Amino acid sequence: MNLNSPLSDILRILPAHKKALDKLGLKTVRDLLYHFPVRYGDTKEIKYIDSLAVGEEATVFGTVTGLKTSKGFRSRIPMADATLSDETGKIKIVWFHQPYIAKMLHEGATVRVQGKVAERKSELYFSNPKVEVARSIPVGVGKSLFGESGDEHSLYPVYPESAGVTSNWIYHAIEKIFRGDSLARTVLANLEDPIPAEILEKYNLPCLKTALIWIHTPKNTRDAESARKRFAFEEIFFIQLQKQRDKKIWQSEKSFTVTADKKSIDEFISRFPFTPTEAQKKSIETILTDFKKGHPMSRLLEGDVGSGKTAVAATCAFAVATSRPNGQDFGNLQVAYMAPTEILAKQHYENFIGYFKHLPIKIGLITGSGCQIFPSKSDKTKPTHISRAQLLKWVANGEVPILIGTHALIYKSVAFKHLAFVVIDEQHRFGTAQRQKLTTKSGVAPHLLTMTATPIPRTLSLTIYGDLDLTLLDQMPVGRKPIITKIILPTEREKTYNEISQELENGRQLYIICPRIDEPDPTKELAVIAKSVKLEAEHLKKDVFQKWNIAILHSKMTPAEKEKTMQNFAEKKIDILVATSVVEVGVNVPNATMIIIEGAERFGLSQLHQLRGRVIRSNHQAYCFVFTESKSEKTRARLKALTTAKNGFELAEFDLAQRGAGELYGRKQWGISDLAMEAIKNIKMVEAARLEATQIIESDPNLKKYPCLAERISDQTNAIHFE
Repeated sequence: MNLNSPLSDILRILPAHKKALDKLGLKTVRDLLYHFPVRYGDTKEIKYIDSLAVGEEATVFGTVTGLKTSKGFRSRIPMADATLSDETGKIKIVWFHQPYIAKMLHEGATVRVQGKVAERKSELYFSNPKVEVARSIPVGVGKSLFGESGDEHSLYPVYPESAGVTSNWIYHAIEKIFRGDSLARTVLANLEDPIPAEILEKYNLPCLKTALIWIHTPKNTRDAESARKRFAFEEIFFIQLQKQRDKKIWQSEKSFTVTADKKSIDEFISRFPFTPTEAQKKSIETILTDFKKGHPMSRLLEGDVGSGKTAVAATCAFAVATSRPNGQDFGNLQVAYMAPTEILAKQHYENFIGYFKHLPIKIGLITGSGCQIFPSKSDKTKPTHISRAQLLKWVANGEVPILIGTHALIYKSVAFKHLAFVVIDEQHRFGTAQRQKLTTKSGVAPHLLTMTATPIPRTLSLTIYGDLDLTLLDQMPVGRKPIITKIILPTEREKTYNEISQELENGRQLYIICPRIDEPDPTKELAVIAKSVKLEAEHLKKDVFQKWNIAILHSKMTPAEKEKTMQNFAEKKIDILVATSVVEVGVNVPNATMIIIEGAERFGLSQLHQLRGRVIRSNHQAYCFVFTESKSEKTRARLKALTTAKNGFELAEFDLAQRGAGELYGRKQWGISDLAMEAIKNIKMVEAARLEATQIIESDPNLKKYPCLAERISDQTNAIHFE
């Protein structure tokens, strides 16, 4: 038995368990041992019912009886309620909007209840507490959770769980490995630590075996924190190791050398319909310098919505498209520009036509719904629709220097002759495999520029983008007025609607963002109660903005429907667009200067900032109305940061500090654990992991001296991962 052995080798897995374990991603012994607690409870803090006080957070063990479902007398809110008893008394429990809990528990079950004590009509009760079936009620300190050694421990782990597998089940499964038969114990005994001993000693980190025991069965908080620190460092260290290795491999590739003529670049920039910022000029200069180095560039261009990333990309594309392949005095190098949506691809295509219309350079567009080429033979000032086969033939022959598109660009049928420069917009919306396919479309490695308007904290950039050089666009075009952002409470809604009506009268347009497409199904127990696009549009047309044209936009619409709606909005045939966050990326309507965000507490600050950026596309005064019904002071304080932060970068740092990277960006997006995401708050740890990884790769790129490190990343290919 080893870490890769299936859990069924050591545990009796019932069908219900298997489904839940699969949902949690727990299939092997390694998966289980690396399924870390999200927090620890303390049996010293367990209370008896007769000692409870209103307003306190408490943990009580007892017997649950009187389970039933009902609906509020006036509110008609579905709920479950029960009575919890221990040797000192009884207390009522109420779960609002969670009637299914009454079906999950059985009458007379021994449970652990944790939550806030509330009071109604002089009677105490638990409101929406967390409940977990327990084997028995602890006597003294942690006895039932830690067996004979319970007197040494008071902490107990609380794990991420799923229906069918509770935190308690996970704990006892891990305990079986720690204290089970000799076969199970050999797993721990034979563990080989992948982190070199000198690094562990340098940063005072426990070895792997000790860390596993401390994180799952800590004697005290000091041991638990030490173990969590070790595993956070381990994960960040391996990310950095892979990134630095990727960077080394990438820089060993050959690329096209692009030497831009400064006079031509200056002339191209002078045609912009705005004055470039110093940040834009510096970014262009940096990228053009990278083009001359002989190895492929890999750079991240990060800038707020409206900071002019597209203009930077267009200028660099001009330098490439007007250059010859190495050693040739004919032909031209090619550019591929990939966007996440058809709306955004078409928008970039139209922008590029504006930048290149004075030049004899063909620009192609390829999306799932069709292809276009500029200029048209019949009218040199306009694009025309052409067949996919014709466009692909021209691209393969090198006759189309610039090709813009969606993920259709990575289809096998799309081939380039001299692909020298790849631009990926809103790169976090593409998977690693998609980006990798685009960078291997030619025999020579292309220069890569990835762009994002998502504000990213420095520590996250150093970790996730460890293989990319970073360039920031931290200035906005001259004349842009800061967006006036207002936090709107329920009592201020009518007044706000009146303000918006005045702006609509002045010819402006409005976005309204809702968290849902349809109304929640009241029969579904876990349905999110939030405003929906469809119902809100009906309500606004009937009761609020009767005289204005209102349309809806959401992800379930076809690309053609979405494009038609956006075109009508851009042409002012629609005054108010009610949409989901689908408009977060790729909408550019200068006349739309107002945005309402409903249920703002359901969005992260980073996403709110992106949504707000939709209305800063002109020099008109823009407004963002953040509607919230949350009564939480913490939530309101978080939203208030939107009104005080100077830019998206400052906002991202604030959100990281307040809510954690896991909540800000989501672990699925970056593919790392919540533990490591929290560790990313620690700049010293990130820099230490980066330093150690860089030094190892510099001295031993193939990791011959470190077989454990090589084995750990052996399942990762040598392909570049542009996360």
